[in-house]
Amino acid sequence: MISDLDIFRATTNHRRPERIPCYASFTPDLHKRVIAHAGTEDLVKHYRMFDRGGLGMRRPPELPMLDYSSYWKDEKLPEGTIINSFGVAEIPSGYYHFWGYLSPLRNAKKLSELENYPLDDLRQFDISGLKSRVAERHAEGKIAGAMVGHMYETAWQIRGYEQFLMDMVEQPAWAESLLERLMAQNMIKAEAYARAGADLILTGDDVANQENLMFSPDCWRKLMLARWKKVWGRIKELNPDCRIWYHSDGNIIAIVGELLEAGVDILNPLQPECLDLDAIHKRYGNRLAFDGCIGTQSTMPFGSPADVRARVREVIDKYGQKGGLIISPTHTLEPEVPLENIDALFAACHEYGK
Repeated sequence: MISDLDIFRATTNHRRPERIPCYASFTPDLHKRVIAHAGTEDLVKHYRMFDRGGLGMRRPPELPMLDYSSYWKDEKLPEGTIINSFGVAEIPSGYYHFWGYLSPLRNAKKLSELENYPLDDLRQFDISGLKSRVAERHAEGKIAGAMVGHMYETAWQIRGYEQFLMDMVEQPAWAESLLERLMAQNMIKAEAYARAGADLILTGDDVANQENLMFSPDCWRKLMLARWKKVWGRIKELNPDCRIWYHSDGNIIAIVGELLEAGVDILNPLQPECLDLDAIHKRYGNRLAFDGCIGTQSTMPFGSPADVRARVREVIDKYGQKGGLIISPTHTLEPEVPLENIDALFAACHEYGK
């Protein structure tokens, strides 16, 4: 039997695999209903999903969590607020899985406040079991994948969305201070996973809206791409066979070529509502693997099961004939997606993807 690892290697080497990999994720409310519908909690096995994970650095039990309480001592935070691992207050919105962000450095007055903001020293984390975990995954026929994370998204959550965008223009040293520190964290993770033999390293930042980039391409190149290049370059230096996955929602057509040249192997999610996927595939499809393509603003919530099946077949016919395709919805599936459409998605993937 052909394993997921074989399938992944063929796909990302742009050879038509024995079957086209597919997966989806679900928001908590929908996840509960899908489990009830499927009659099992093992949705990966039930739907025969492609499993991209397996690796993670571990905080040693003796290493205490960072204390961000001083940033919130004078704030009256709503009930249910949590302080995440970066010190950002996540406030429940009362609507499914959505949260509001309150940023600890939104009122910062001095650059030193950004420079001295507490972040975990990931050099203290436990990476001792990574190589054995890769070996275990490979023995099971699975790929070993790991999430490195974000830079831009984490930076604006710490600083404040509007504040960070203003920093990028008016006082770029402030923006670069946070980005540089976050890059250093990502580099530690990337090096650990690459050295362990990871097959896939997941990275990303949402840098676009439905129409265009959120800032000028030059600003993106200087502040973000330059730093990601260092991380991706180091991954390839340590492990040339490792595949780099990059996520950004929105219309990123202006930077697709630069992402590819910088080291990205797999692009996600390729929203059909705001990108010309045919044009991207025609230009880059022999070098860039697609992950996504099934619209979560269109087909999945508002189409019929027949529409879902037709879209899956269309995507496979157009973009999957020579490998380079992983099928997934372009976002975590939301509560309005009918259960029948989820069944149709995976049934079509397994029928047409052989």
